[in-house]
Amino acid sequence: MNYDILISFVLATSALAISPGPDNIYVLVQSITNGKAYGIATVCGLITGCIIHTTLLAFGISALIAANESMFFVIKLLGALYLAFLAYKVFKSDSKLQLDADNIPKKSLKGLFVQGFLMNVLNPKVTIFFLAFFPGFLFSDAMSTVWQFYILGGLFMLVSFIIFSTIALLAGQIKAYTLNYKNSGLVLKWLQIVVFIGITIFILQ
Repeated sequence: MNYDILISFVLATSALAISPGPDNIYVLVQSITNGKAYGIATVCGLITGCIIHTTLLAFGISALIAANESMFFVIKLLGALYLAFLAYKVFKSDSKLQLDADNIPKKSLKGLFVQGFLMNVLNPKVTIFFLAFFPGFLFSDAMSTVWQFYILGGLFMLVSFIIFSTIALLAGQIKAYTLNYKNSGLVLKWLQIVVFIGITIFILQ
């Protein structure tokens, strides 16, 4: 078992969770609109949805790897190209963070949990991202790839839950910071680009 790869995965996941994306921005806006508990409910829904994507990945990709190891290299290559494409999309995007919560309707805790879950499960981009991200971090030659994907999925969910929950709890301070510092959006934009390119390079090693 290669613990260095696991540590790299945790660090990469942490950087991705901190970088502003649709999920953590949604958590932030819900926390600002409804309160911290509602932000946490949203986080729980989003993270629970990851179980479905992890299962699809674990059994689908593991079967491909078992059938043809050269296919695994192709999957990693396509994954690296997809992550590089995400970096390019961030580069071309506006660096301004949209945190306007004035027109966001209030929902119940259960409603936000369900909405977060459905947002995650029904988003094909999440499946594609898992497919691009996880295979490059398999960490053992002896352990079943199914178990490895589940361990990676568990680490991804744990790290994301901790960071997203922190975002929910600090929503007010985060909004104030982004409003007070005009360059905060630009800094966070380039953080995303560096993270995506860094993971791309790691996968291709």
